Amino acid sequence: MKHHAILILWPSFVIGGIANAVFWTIYDPADFALFGPFGLGRMTAYSAGFLLLWALSAASSAFTVYLEHARHHIR
Repeated sequence: MKHHAILILWPSFVIGGIANAVFWTIYDPADFALFGPFGLGRMTAYSAGFLLLWALSAASSAFTVYLEHARHHIR
């Protein structure tokens, strides 16, 4: 189980960091507001963006591990 956690969390951490850097290079957190100004600082936007992208990447990695695990049990 620990091996699966490492397979999921480490690649998703790296991809989350890269995606966060690319996203915030394109968009300025001060100008980015879905429902009006948030009133939050840039560091909060960077942190929230990283955590969201890390979670999305982790979900993708977890789904890949699940499909690989299911493939071995079908045989």
